[in-house]
This record gives sequence, structure tokens and C-alpha cells, in this order.
Amino acid sequence: MTMGSKDGRRSGTDGISRRAFLQGAGALAAAAVVPRHVLGGRGFTAPSDTLNLAVIGTGGRGKNLIQGVLRYDDARVIAIADVTDKADYSRFYYRGESGRLPVTKLVEEHYAAKKADGSYGGCKAYIDFRELLEKEKALDAVMIATPDHIHAVVSLAAIRLGRHVYCEKPLAHAIEEVRKVTEEARRAKVATQMGQQGNSGEGIRQACEWIWDGAIGSVREVHAWSRTGGWAEGYTARPGDLPPVPPGIDWELWLGPARHRPYHPAYAPYNWRGWWDFGTGQIGDMGCHNIDPAFAALKLRHPLTAEGVSTKLNSETTPYGSILHFTFPAREDMPPVKLTWYDGGLFPPRPEEFKPGQKFDGNGILFVGEKGKLLMDGWSQNPRLLPEDRMAGYKQPPKTLPRVADHDRAWLDACKGGPPASSNFDYSGALAELVLLGNVALRTGEKLWWDGPAMKAANAPGADRFIRVAYREGWSL
Repeated sequence: MTMGSKDGRRSGTDGISRRAFLQGAGALAAAAVVPRHVLGGRGFTAPSDTLNLAVIGTGGRGKNLIQGVLRYDDARVIAIADVTDKADYSRFYYRGESGRLPVTKLVEEHYAAKKADGSYGGCKAYIDFRELLEKEKALDAVMIATPDHIHAVVSLAAIRLGRHVYCEKPLAHAIEEVRKVTEEARRAKVATQMGQQGNSGEGIRQACEWIWDGAIGSVREVHAWSRTGGWAEGYTARPGDLPPVPPGIDWELWLGPARHRPYHPAYAPYNWRGWWDFGTGQIGDMGCHNIDPAFAALKLRHPLTAEGVSTKLNSETTPYGSILHFTFPAREDMPPVKLTWYDGGLFPPRPEEFKPGQKFDGNGILFVGEKGKLLMDGWSQNPRLLPEDRMAGYKQPPKTLPRVADHDRAWLDACKGGPPASSNFDYSGALAELVLLGNVALRTGEKLWWDGPAMKAANAPGADRFIRVAYREGWSL
């Protein structure tokens, strides 16, 4: 919050099938989905009703989520939870002040007229998300924007009460957690969405349609990258000084299931992403955004192998820069493909189609096909063929995939019985597992032969401690 075979290889039949992509992924192609008001299920809200929402984790991102849903009259925020009274984000890109008190004020001011006429009962603020979930009986859905290490326990607590769930990427802190959340959400038939906003945009749909139409031919090579990071720069071990916990922070609850350690501002409110016990590094921050077009357009699921190299590793902080390689088997009519991830200012080789002086943007993805290349900016935006003057003569195929208004609206509609949101957990869970597998490969220092369904690298038993979770006493899945 402010808080297979004997050698470990498998055949290509383990790739995601078109039917699974259209139905399980939900979304980018949800043409034949049965509405939830037909399916029923716990937590169902009729389309005519107003959704009662809670937001758990009201730091910079949680505040943004609230500002997004406040645009809609058929959703209302009735409760929030955060372990921090208030936090100053002026040094970070979120800017301003966040936390339980300023965000409660923001919500109350938005609904002031409705509260005055008696149509809104106010926004209850809690320190402990468990108390919120226990007491707010009218709650329909939960949005989660805590640090990565507590995503799973909050998501599972809400799902087990039949609440719809929106959770920020990368969905959880470990692969085992992601799998548990995905499976329980499916059984509970709740509407889900991971916070990867580009998945609801036009760019990812265009990329799918163009690639499926043969615009660049068969794709055997993909490169994705991000220049984010630096959260724990200068640290290779825990800080030696022990400043007191500032007033207004419940530090034990902020730690949640993570191993105990004393408070330090190097961890909270913002830089937790750079610490292994709380965050998932650069691929965890941006991989779900920038790998997403390949995952969708190439119908990827479990890779065959994962390996990587990075700047110097230690047991406490994520590396400054890394390069990760994943290989995938053939899927349907698509050939095997190699996906490479770069971060920390590292980029793929410069395409020969680039104009003199042209450089990669700080975030993006490049598809290399047998008949050409397709380049996109970060967050699945701005697809274009290379060289870019090809676009003038390119006849785009029909728009066959459903379009949505925006990421928040797609999830709210799913909560009210509409088609699954495009990044529902059946789709995004597998993507989150891939991202987290990259960190497992880095931390083991081995090439992993990956058995995705079993969540196991048979050639590297030592990987299990990074795949599965070990919570401290009092916390469990």
C-alpha cells in the first residue's frame, strides 16, 4: 500500500489455442461470451445497478484508480483502506499527496452533493483491508493498488467473498500466487482485470489484426524493453540506519506477509519496487505493459525456456539492468518464437529500417517477421510498419476485434454482466507468470526448462524458492 518429455522439453500443443485466446483471454476477441447475468454467480451485479467499490492501497496509483472511476455515475467508491495516513509523492512522477486521509477527502468532495441529498452514505476509511472486507457488506468490487508483495492476499480475500477484483500488475509477487488467484477467480466467476491499460486500447488490437492478416509474415523474433528503474539505486544491502517509523504508518501491516525488517524510507512509500521482498523489478513494473502485444498477437502462454543476464545481482535489490530470453513452441499455424526483454537502458539491435539518427523510445516492442517489422511504443501504443513509409501504402484489414471505451469502463461493464474485460485473469495471469519467470531465471542464474502447468523447472530444483511463497507467521494463501 502507500501501503513433456524426459529432457524437460514439451511439444507445441501446450501453446494457447485460438479458442482459449478468444474465450479465456476474454477479451480482445469476446464475440461469443455468455453474459454474467446469464451465468449468475456470487458477487453478480445487475446492469441497472450502481456498483459499490472499495480501493485498497491509496498511494499514487490507487489515487489514480479512484480518479478514473469517479468519472462514472454507475460506480461509487464507498470505502478505502491504506496503512498510511498520508504520503508526499512530490518527488515522484505521481506528484501531490496520497494516502488514506487525502484520498478520503478527495472522494468525499466528489460526492458532496449526493451526500447532502442522502443518496450517498460517505466513504469509510480503514487501515486494515481485512476489516474493510469484513464490514462492508454492500461492497460489489475491489480495486487493489498495494505493493506487489501483498497483491495476492488481498485479491484472494476479496474473491473468496465473491467480490469482483481489479488488481494492478504484475498481479502477484510470485508465480504460485498468480496461479492461485487466477484459479480461484475462475471458480468464483467474478469479473477480473489486471492494471495494464494498453490492453484496452486501439494499438494492441491493431497489432493483432495486422499480424494475423500477414502484414509482416510469420514472426519468429520479438524484442520488448523499458527504461524504467533505479528504485534501489545505490543499495546492495539493507540500509544500516534505523530511523523511527513516521507517525501515521502501520509498518507491520505494510509488511504484511513479507519477512520482518525495520522501517526505512528506502522502501516506502515509493521505492519498494526495487527490493526483492516487496517488488518485482523492471520487468515486473513494465513487462505486463510492453510484452502484452506479443502475448496477444502471437497467442503465447507458457514458454519452453527462460534465461537471462543482468548487472550485478544480490539477495536484496533488483538489478539495475537485465536481458531476458524466452522461447515458445509453435502455436496453431504460428512458428516457434523467441522473445527478448531488455531493461535498465538496454535496447535491442537497431533495425536497419531506422532513419539516420532515429532511436528507440524508452518503452516499446519490435516484432521481426519474415516479410517485415512492426514497431510499437510502450503501453501497446502507436503500431507502425518499418520502414515507416510503408504505412502510406498499407491497406489495413477490417477491425474484427471488439473495441472498448477504456480500461476502467471495460472492467465495470464486466462487473455488471458484460463480456469479460480484455485483461481478465485468465489472460493476464499467464502473462504475469511469464514476467515473474524472468526474475526466477535471473535469480537462479540458470537456463530454465519450464513446465508451465506444473510450475516447475525440472533442471533447476533451486528455482522453487523463487516460484513459491514463504509467508511469515500469521499470513497464508
